[in-house]
Parts: sequence; C-alpha cells; structure tokens
Amino acid sequence: MTIIITDDDVQRHLSMAECIEAMGTAFKDFAAGDAVNLPRSRYQARHSDPERRYLANVHVGAVPSVGIAVVRAGSQIIKPPSPTNNRRLYENPRPFNWGFVILFDTETAEPLALMHEFGLSGMRVGATSGLAVDRIAPDRVRNLGIFGTGKQASSAFDAITTVRDFERVTVYSPSEAHRAEFVKEKQQAMGDKVEVVAAESAEEVVKGADVITCCTTAMEPVFDGNWLADGQLVISIANSDATNKKRTEVDEATYAKSRTIVVNDWESVIDNDQTELLEPLAASVIRREQIVELGDIVSGKMSVRSGGEGIVYYKNNSGLAIQFASTGRIIYDRVMAEGTNRQIPSEWLGTDLGALYAAGFRPSP
Repeated sequence: MTIIITDDDVQRHLSMAECIEAMGTAFKDFAAGDAVNLPRSRYQARHSDPERRYLANVHVGAVPSVGIAVVRAGSQIIKPPSPTNNRRLYENPRPFNWGFVILFDTETAEPLALMHEFGLSGMRVGATSGLAVDRIAPDRVRNLGIFGTGKQASSAFDAITTVRDFERVTVYSPSEAHRAEFVKEKQQAMGDKVEVVAAESAEEVVKGADVITCCTTAMEPVFDGNWLADGQLVISIANSDATNKKRTEVDEATYAKSRTIVVNDWESVIDNDQTELLEPLAASVIRREQIVELGDIVSGKMSVRSGGEGIVYYKNNSGLAIQFASTGRIIYDRVMAEGTNRQIPSEWLGTDLGALYAAGFRPSP
C-alpha cells in the first residue's frame, strides 16, 4: 500500500533535532557520491491573467543509505516581481499549497508515500542552516541576528537555537507588527533560555551578532555588508532561479569580506544560473577556490570555521531532493508504526506488466 503523509504527520513525527541529523546524513552521503541529486528545476508558463504566471517546482534524487528516492512536485500560481511589486506573491485561487513528495523504495522501486511538502519544505531549509551553524560557528556564541519573520525565519530560529545556546536573538523585518508577533511567539517558546528582541533597524541586527541569517522574500540586499565585522557567520537563502530575475539578500561588500563561501551544491549554482553568486565571481570580487560545498565540511573533507579573520558566508543556495529523502524515511517509518487509514493501493499508481514479462518482453518504462 501507498500511504498519504500530511503536514500534521510531519510535525508530529519529526523534531528539529532529528531533521538536522537527517540533513547531516544527506549531505555526508552526497559528498561521498552515494546520494544522488539533480539540480532543482523550476519553470513558468503563461496564465490567462497577464499579471500572473503558472510556476512548477521539481526536485529529484535519492539517498540509498536510507532506501528512499524522491520526486517533489510543486504547482502554484504566482504574481511575479514587477515595477509595482518587489516580491513574488502566491496567487493560488484556492488557499492551498499544491505540492507533494513521492517517496519511492530504492529496493523495489514501488511508491511508498505521497507526502505533503509545505511544512517539511521550510523545516528542511532551516535544518540545513542549523547543520551549517553546527559545523562552522564557534562552540561559544552570544548573539544571533535574524532578518525575516515568516515561515523560513521561524524554521531558521528553531534550528539554529537547537545547535547553539545563544544569549540574545535580535529580529528585524520591515513590518513592526510582524516583528512584535514573531518575538512574542519565540520568547514564549524559549522561556528564559534566551532573550528575543525586535530590532528597530537592520544595522541593529548585524552589529555584534556571531551569526546572521537572512530568511526573507526580499529581492535586494537586506543590510549593508560594510557593517560586518571579522568572525561573523552570514547565512542567506534567496536565489535568483526562483524568480527569473536577480535576487539576493546580501550585497557585494558581503562577498568581498568573505574568507570562505559555502554552498549546498555547486552544480545548482551553474545549472540554475544563480547570478547573485556568479556575477561577483566573474567580477573577481571572489575567487572560485573560496567556494566550498557544505557536504565536504559535514563529511570532514575540509574544515571551515567562523570566528577568525574575515567572515564566512553560507549561501543556502538550493533546495535538494536528498533533504526530502533523508527526512521522508523517518516520517514514513513512524506513520507506518503508528498506523494510518490514509492508504492507496500501490497498483493504482503503476501498470501491470505481468503478461508482457510472461511472454518474454522487457519493455522500458
């Protein structure tokens, strides 16, 4: 049987600490050449409303060590950035996220589950940033700065505070109401473990922070890189390939101050034409030898630590299918152990080739 895994299942059966550990498995296997991941594919198509576009978002890959291959398929209507709109807006006629991940068994090739991707999508981005902080930041830190107050910022907060004990978290977004709501929610969750405060300016987030993470929908840099000081770790998640226009949360000064730049996948930088990184590379603001992949740090092939001269910039540059595969195994096993009536006969999702095989034919799929 093939099961349906909902966002609620993901929330109940996967902790942030487990998600971070699963990211470690995925990136270590990816660096070893065992996990397989193709660069994300996004495309837009014409919509009947000229101000809107159809957007598809596809990941494919496998982590054989956990026995899972995945296809993630997202289907959305968007309002692209324009002279009057500086952000990509989701415009689905119904308030639904039409996206799911197919979990395939790498031993039998059968579909194990159709899994909602909305909750896990944000969680695995934050968990990957948490993994990077765990492997790059000093053990002793005091201040975390966050740009953004939405789903991605919330996930990043949860992940980064899981791997390090901060004394203070400073949060900024253009909306004062959003800042206040975010601070209230996170302070209640953290209790007296950490002080969570709203910043009145972007500079207030940067100054004195050991780790700075940008989790926004902004099209342009959210702070001035000249404010950065030696020893800081800077993280961003924005990518140009999501919009068909240049999009970056950090400026050229940030690149110029970077001693090392860490990415999830260099192939995705090239294949997805991530101009926000390729342009400073072409302009010799940075050098190719400064750029390393997260998997090489996780696997121990190289060591990168912030806290010294210059800054370390981690560009959480692309979502990877292997992130869904490594976490999908955990969630699937727990849903199956719990028991679920959300089942589909697997035979409904495939074609029976028994008669052809019996006759000696081996048709290709």
